[in-house]
Amino acid sequence: MAYVISEDCISCGACADGCPVGAISEGDDKFVIDADTCIDCGACADGCPVSAISEG
Repeated sequence: MAYVISEDCISCGACADGCPVGAISEGDDKFVIDADTCIDCGACADGCPVSAISEG
């Protein structure tokens, strides 16, 4: 199952920079992960400074 970004996201972009497959993009009020592209590697969660990313 793909990772998800919670409402705790501060839109810093660290997760998008760390995603090896480009599955993360900026949404309206937070960054979002494309579940079809996500490879469940966890790089985004490791790079999030506010721990807003978890396994969905």
